[in-house]
Amino acid sequence: MHRRDTLALLAAAAGGALAHPALAQAPYPSRPITMIVPFPPGGQADLAARPIAAAMEKTLRQPVVVTNRGGGGGAVGNAAAARAAADGYTILMTLSSVAVLPEADRLFSRQPSYEVGQLAPIGRVLADPTVLAVPAAAPWRTLADFTNDAKARPGAIPYGSSGNYGTLHIAMEMYANAAGIRLLHVPFQGAGPAVTALLSGTVQALASAPGVLLPHVREGRLRVLANWGAERIASFPDVPTFRELGFRDVEFYIWAGLFAPAAVPAPIQQRLRDALRAAMADGETQRIFNAAGSPPAYQDAPDFARFFAADNARLIASVQKIGRVE
Repeated sequence: MHRRDTLALLAAAAGGALAHPALAQAPYPSRPITMIVPFPPGGQADLAARPIAAAMEKTLRQPVVVTNRGGGGGAVGNAAAARAAADGYTILMTLSSVAVLPEADRLFSRQPSYEVGQLAPIGRVLADPTVLAVPAAAPWRTLADFTNDAKARPGAIPYGSSGNYGTLHIAMEMYANAAGIRLLHVPFQGAGPAVTALLSGTVQALASAPGVLLPHVREGRLRVLANWGAERIASFPDVPTFRELGFRDVEFYIWAGLFAPAAVPAPIQQRLRDALRAAMADGETQRIFNAAGSPPAYQDAPDFARFFAADNARLIASVQKIGRVE
């Protein structure tokens, strides 16, 4: 073989070796995406995740697999997403408590399992005022009935939550502090188990997103006494707000939003934003949310990030007011 031919072969081989890594980088996404829900099935985050995942698949052309990873009032799943590889193949559908849980760890001088800064907001999908529900067979017909009974029997009325310092816990403690009452807090691993406990009579009250409770109210199993919003909501038009009933500072919203690990490259975050935007515009997604009594409340990443920061400040102040809960 001539020297010139040998050099040409070597050059071709070198060029092929250099080109190989580029060829190996498949466009995103090239495999299924995992959407972590940090609570058991049946709660607000799960209600949001499943139609969104199904709709995002249409745009991303890859399966989006919802995985429930409960524990620690949401901390286990939130931390798993925060620590996931920054490749866009793990995303998180979580609730407003995502900002509260690290602060709660600090109250106990514990190292938080994750920090909010490890997560990048992709978009908000729901934002419902929380509602207060009791069993239909309970003696309380109004919030005044419930408040007066709680004052007469301090610590005797058990209420459920999705875990210490979770969204449902904070909402109830806001009300209890404003009303000057003491209730018995019974934490569960998520809103789904807490709703089950309310239906079975294990607990006697629950703060929850309206969409989760609406089917049970329609069946005559639960009664709603008040809502934490600034105004009445369409799914429960006859239910007064806490503000209407004299509790001016009792206002709380349970929102669901999509996040990715903060280090995910900007082009991949943009791809997820585009897919979420399309999912929120999807007719089937809107139908499911509206039928569940949780109308869409979409915000793209920039607006969601501003909303998230303001809500975080308010919730962290509430946690500090509640203090340590053993």
